[in-house]
Amino acid sequence: MKVGVVNYGMGNLASVVNALEFIGYTVDLIDAPEQVEKHSRLILPGVGAFGKAMNRLRSSALDKAIVNASEQSKTIIGICLGMQLLFSRSSEFGNHEGLNLIAGEVLPFSGETDLRVPHLGWNEARSPEGEFSEFSSDFYFVHSFYCVPTNESDVLFTTNYGFEFCSGAKFGDHIYGLQFHPEKSQQAGLRLLKRLLS
Repeated sequence: MKVGVVNYGMGNLASVVNALEFIGYTVDLIDAPEQVEKHSRLILPGVGAFGKAMNRLRSSALDKAIVNASEQSKTIIGICLGMQLLFSRSSEFGNHEGLNLIAGEVLPFSGETDLRVPHLGWNEARSPEGEFSEFSSDFYFVHSFYCVPTNESDVLFTTNYGFEFCSGAKFGDHIYGLQFHPEKSQQAGLRLLKRLLS
């Protein structure tokens, strides 16, 4: 099976591609809107600043293509910054509009925790009772902002870093965001990726 990885110049593509190929997927790198239409499964990776990432998606019209894919109930998985881009807005270096596929906002850790920022390294992500509870595990994180879903029902995983925050979110049964890096989280991460893509 194929999966499309959105390439807008701000993702750690090599580790994502390697992880997907390891669990049996053929990977296409997507850098144009028309390529999005050819895939039923999409990964939106990302490392860096929210505003710059959204500008790059808009300048290539990939933002509209991703929103259209969501309206067709295609599976979309955002990883790290990719998860944050799925949300309505972010206050990182100003106020920026996101893809608005998951209602909510992205806020800074600064002022919310006495722990070191960025949140870096292994930490537990727990899923509430339900179909994803078996995937609760330690995963690898690196981020300075966190997502706050408007609807509690959109929370998929939570993690404690001086306070409890949403480390995974969902909308319906086809849009998922993971603040941690499943592609860098060994067997637990690969197992979760495989489940979400299936």
